[in-house]
Amino acid sequence: MTRPLHRLPTIRAKLGAVIVFAVAMTIVISYVAIGFALRDTPRASEALEALDIATRYADGSLSTIPDDTMIVVRPAVGEPTVVGTRLDAPIPAVPRERLPKWGVQRVWSSASVPTNDGGWVTVVRPSPSRGSLGRISVTLGFLQSVWWQFLLAGAVAGGIALVVARWLARGMTQPLRDMATAARRLEVGDYSTRVGTESRDEVGQLAQAFNRMSDELEHVEGSRRDLVANVSHELKTPIAAIRAHLENLLDGVERPEPATLQVMLEQSDRLTRLVDQLLDLSELESGDLPLRRETFELAPVVSRVLSEIEMAGHAGGVELRDELGVGLPPVDADAERIHQVLFNLVDNAVRFTPPGGSVTVRAERGGDAVRIDVADTGVGIAPEHLPRLFERFYRVDQARSRGAGGTGIGLAIARSVVEAHGGQLRAESELGRGSTFSFELPAAPTPAQLRRGA
Repeated sequence: MTRPLHRLPTIRAKLGAVIVFAVAMTIVISYVAIGFALRDTPRASEALEALDIATRYADGSLSTIPDDTMIVVRPAVGEPTVVGTRLDAPIPAVPRERLPKWGVQRVWSSASVPTNDGGWVTVVRPSPSRGSLGRISVTLGFLQSVWWQFLLAGAVAGGIALVVARWLARGMTQPLRDMATAARRLEVGDYSTRVGTESRDEVGQLAQAFNRMSDELEHVEGSRRDLVANVSHELKTPIAAIRAHLENLLDGVERPEPATLQVMLEQSDRLTRLVDQLLDLSELESGDLPLRRETFELAPVVSRVLSEIEMAGHAGGVELRDELGVGLPPVDADAERIHQVLFNLVDNAVRFTPPGGSVTVRAERGGDAVRIDVADTGVGIAPEHLPRLFERFYRVDQARSRGAGGTGIGLAIARSVVEAHGGQLRAESELGRGSTFSFELPAAPTPAQLRRGA
């Protein structure tokens, strides 16, 4: 049944064909079952036919004796006589009461009626069910007598089933047709189409999954456009600055003095940082960048990060604090990548903390991991920005970030590095009171744990 259905062009046609086939099979099975259950109905009719012949013979109205019919006349006095065809059949006994009697005995139909002179007329006829076929022949005989009623019932039931199937299929397949239309719009870049359905079945679940996919594609497309726009802007700014100085040097407007060359070098460094960060982010998100895991103490890494930021002059009057917990275990991670995460988080916190504020790095053990927090007392982040905070080139304060020289992908790199270590980078913030960025690193196993593992 499945292979022929593949040739039908629509789900409505397939559903209609299945329902009509099921109705047809039900009709056929019912046809045979009812015929078998009523197989004795024709035999009862044969007995009644024998009763009619006996009655007419008794009152003298029978003009012709049918073929294969034996009539036994029992007078009140005298020997019985046989009229018609002699059959090798048992002769039924005369009823005790003078009342007509009829029935079927094995393969013989018989009927006995009293006569006016006190005698009896008995008619014996062979039943069509005699022979080895028995019940099958009787059943087939009954079915042949009522075939048109079953055919009419099957046609009516099949028509109703087909109408109902098409009506049901239209509602069931409407989300599929909507998804086909939406998919064609997705091909041309229109991600705004959604499929509406209230169904909870598989089709409804598919429609919901399609809507989620459309949302994700729309978000990815928006991120792609933002990425292209932001990368173009970030590359354009230092390139334009370098080009302007080079043109001035060629035109003789400026001289190759150390200050001019220093500006060009800084813009070149900015381009280098941007390209390096983009390459790092691409490798991290694709999983192509291997991690060089090792066991190391966290305190020296934190101290080095804070010293580098102070020496670079990024602190700008912001106090940097190191509040690592006592007895902190070593961690099992890539030291250089963790240094990169901490540097990005602390540097980002310093940029958004006004002079006189503070940025604190805390760490404490929690089970088999070490939790690290980078908290600041800066301006804070509005709740609507938190879900997109770790996206590439997403900035809460566009003007300030670019003015401070940030590329907008530091947090994205930090998130990818933490996820590569099996953790998750989280952000909590309150406007006017500061922000806290947290992540966990696996603690290195102790010697006792290593001995138990061995």
